[in-house]
Order: sequence, then structure tokens, then C-alpha cells
Amino acid sequence: MTKVLVLHDVSLVRSALAALLRSEGPFEVTSAGWRTAARQSACLRPDVTVVDLDCPGTTAVLADGRRGDQQVLASPSSVLMLASTGAPGSLHRAFRAEARGYVDKDGSPGRLVRAVRKVAAGERFIDASLASAFMEADPVPLSPREVSVLARAAEGDSIAEIARALHLASGTVRNYMAAATRKTGARNLIDAIRISRREGWV
Repeated sequence: MTKVLVLHDVSLVRSALAALLRSEGPFEVTSAGWRTAARQSACLRPDVTVVDLDCPGTTAVLADGRRGDQQVLASPSSVLMLASTGAPGSLHRAFRAEARGYVDKDGSPGRLVRAVRKVAAGERFIDASLASAFMEADPVPLSPREVSVLARAAEGDSIAEIARALHLASGTVRNYMAAATRKTGARNLIDAIRISRREGWV
């Protein structure tokens, strides 16, 4: 029996994904929101973790693999991302985080089932439409740490909160913010967040 953990902040969506997987194969499926993701992942040790790349909170986890003091994903190498071709910057983030599979959200349910089986077997899975988006996308100009800091700032975290969560000094957080603002060509931090969201980096 393949153990699958579905992570999504929207209850209806994660329930629908879990129901789909249960009906299509010998899958033991558990669904959770980000608040309980760390506990569920640690307890279940899933063979595959399905994550929606557009779900709020995903960016910070992809950038540094952690949320607060907890490792959110027990095994990042078993992550299967649900993504769309309209956000190539997000795809780059997922690729740098070493996700094992990428499924186009506009594809058929059967593609998701096939991808889960492939990832559970230790294989890679990339939808052809997403592979094209990978090739066409410009590289993300921000480092993973800059993305992480910017993502947390975008969620409303203060400098002190970001520093605690990422185990950095407040001055270092400010330096990352300044670097991200410069690299995006933004006028200020708020503008950097806006540009990064538009490009799919955060």
C-alpha cells in the first residue's frame, strides 16, 4: 500500500484530491493543511507528498525546507508538485527544491495517479507541458535564501519573526531584503514582493 500525504490549505481541494487517489489505486491517503503538515509528515513518513505549488505557504517551504523550527516535509525527495505552465518561476523554485515529480494542474486525473505511482517507485515524473515551461522560463535572479525571506515578508512576517524562523540575525534578514529589492529592480520591499509574485518567484 502506497502512503500518500496531500497538503493543501483549502479543505475542499485536498479532500477532492484524496478521494480521487483513494478511488484510483491501492493508496493510503491522508490530507492536511500546512498547520499540521509537519506533524502528519513526521508520523506518516509518506511515500509521496502531493503539494500544490500555488498554495499559500508553499514558497517558504520550497526555499528553505523548513517552517519555524520544524522540518515540514519528512522526505523532500518524494514530493510531487501540482503546477501550472503560467508560473515558470514557481517551477524553477520547485526544481531547486529537488521535487521528484511535476503534474500539470490542467491535465487529466489519470496523470496525477500515474505520477504518484512513478514517484512512489523512486522515479521522476514531469508532464511534457511543464517541461516546455521549464525550458522557456528565465532563471530566477534571487537566491533560495532571498526567496525564503521575501516569501515570509509577503506573508506578513516581521523582520524579527523571519530572523527567528530562519535562524538568522535581524541585520542579515535586512541584507537579504535589500539584495532582493536590488535584484528585482524594485523601488522598495513592497514593490519587490509585487514583482516577485507577478513572476512566480514567491
